[in-house]
Amino acid sequence: MLTPRKPTPDLSLPLAGGGTFTLSAEASPRGTVVCFYRGLHCPICATYLGELAKLTPEFAARGVGTVGVSSDTGERAEAMAAKLPAPLRIAYGLPLREARAWGLYISTSRGVTSIGVEEPALFSEPGLFMVGPDRALYYGAVQTMPFVRPHFSELLKALDFAIEKNYPARGEYVGAV
Repeated sequence: MLTPRKPTPDLSLPLAGGGTFTLSAEASPRGTVVCFYRGLHCPICATYLGELAKLTPEFAARGVGTVGVSSDTGERAEAMAAKLPAPLRIAYGLPLREARAWGLYISTSRGVTSIGVEEPALFSEPGLFMVGPDRALYYGAVQTMPFVRPHFSELLKALDFAIEKNYPARGEYVGAV
C-alpha cells in the first residue's frame, strides 16, 4: 500500500508519439497527476482521458504535469492518443507488477468490449494519483471497476485549496490502531 508523504514507485515508460515519461525526472514545480487507465478497449477511459487532456492547461497553470498510463502496447497507446480532443502524454507498457506496486487492481479479459476492441489477457483497473515533485504521494484513488471516477475539475479545486492553505497530504499514519 502506498503511503501519503512517502515516495511512490518510480515510473519510466515510453510515450505515444516518442520519448519517455520518467516520474522521477518530472520538472513540474508542484508535481504530476498520474492517471492509470485500463486501455484502448475501455470507452470510459477514452472519455476520462479526454477530460484530463482538456484540463491539462489548467493543471499546468498550477505547476502540475499530467500523464495517462496503461499496460497497452505502443500501437494501442497511439490509437488512444488519437482519440483525445487535446494533447495529453500517454505512457504505455506498464508492467503489471509495477501496477500492483501502485496498488492497482488487475482484471482478466472478458473478450471484445462494447466498442469492438479486444481486452488484453490481463490489465490494470483505474487509479488516479497526485505525486509531488519529490515523488511523495499527495493524493490517491484506486478502483476495482471502470465506473465512478474522481472528477478532474474537483481535483483542480482541491489543488487550489491545498496551494492556498499549504494543506498537507493526509492518511500518512501507519502506526498501531
